[in-house]
Amino acid sequence: MPAQHDTAMPVLYAHPFSSYCQKVLVALYENDTPFEWRLLSQEHPQLVDEFAALWPLKRFPVLVDAGRTIPEASIIIEHLQLQHPGPVTLLPADPRSALEVRGMDRFFDNYISTPQQKIVFDSLRPEAERDGRGVTEARAMLDTAYRWLDGVMADREWAAGDAFSLADCGAAPFLFYADWTHRIDPAFGNVVAYRKRLLARPSFARAVDEARPYRSFFPLGAPDRD
Repeated sequence: MPAQHDTAMPVLYAHPFSSYCQKVLVALYENDTPFEWRLLSQEHPQLVDEFAALWPLKRFPVLVDAGRTIPEASIIIEHLQLQHPGPVTLLPADPRSALEVRGMDRFFDNYISTPQQKIVFDSLRPEAERDGRGVTEARAMLDTAYRWLDGVMADREWAAGDAFSLADCGAAPFLFYADWTHRIDPAFGNVVAYRKRLLARPSFARAVDEARPYRSFFPLGAPDRD
């Protein structure tokens, strides 16, 4: 018997300028999955209150689908594949291939996004409370991650091989903002080329365009590119 999938439209609590929200948006746009926006902003305090009641840790995005509240971008994307499958399979059915995708997904979360956000969030602190050593370590982590990724991408089109996957959904916004925060050395040509491929992907290009009105929010100053 074929799997039964709920037909109700999922609801996404998110902000278009957030990298983790963009990660989920890419997955939604890849498969043209219908969903309802709940845009989190100071202009919509009632939605912020709704969101906090659903997920007291207050980290977005959060998806509400068929009565279930699902936090964490990677888990949301896996949920979408199970409940709202489309023509683009973002996590392979083969367990070994799926492990490769999940491993690359964790790489982009932990070694690109985490140090990038460390640098950005530190810039928002009062001068006396900033963590200079932590920022230096974060920049060193990004350089190491770029170097490793450059070797991996030497013979791949996408993060886990020939097919666009969950890992690329995260790589797109994380490398996008990481290059704004700590420029990818041109010597890492495979990473630079991969970032360009991600920017050209229609799903991510749409997410980038939707976020353009919010570029003044970037605390380090958004560059006049991309």
